[in-house]
Amino acid sequence: MAGKSFDHTFSRNGGVAFREVGSDTQAIRGSADQYQVASLGQDVHAVSYLSGSGHTLTVVLDFKTQKLVAFASNEKSLIMQHGTFEQLGSTPR
Repeated sequence: MAGKSFDHTFSRNGGVAFREVGSDTQAIRGSADQYQVASLGQDVHAVSYLSGSGHTLTVVLDFKTQKLVAFASNEKSLIMQHGTFEQLGSTPR
């Protein structure tokens, strides 16, 4: 979604929760029971999940440049977005 920011929290049990950042009371919130991660190189990883609303998000994250390419889809559309990201925090493994 162009011009919007989202926080994602990935849990150790394989689930993900997400929310639109901002003060809008109608902000988008959601979750998925499972996500998958694939390493494409030392600093590049792909993350994908299917949300409960039927939308799939697949994101390629470059941790060296902090750039991303995201593909969002459902049964009617496929949208590609380019953007940036920041890692806000993580827990030790």
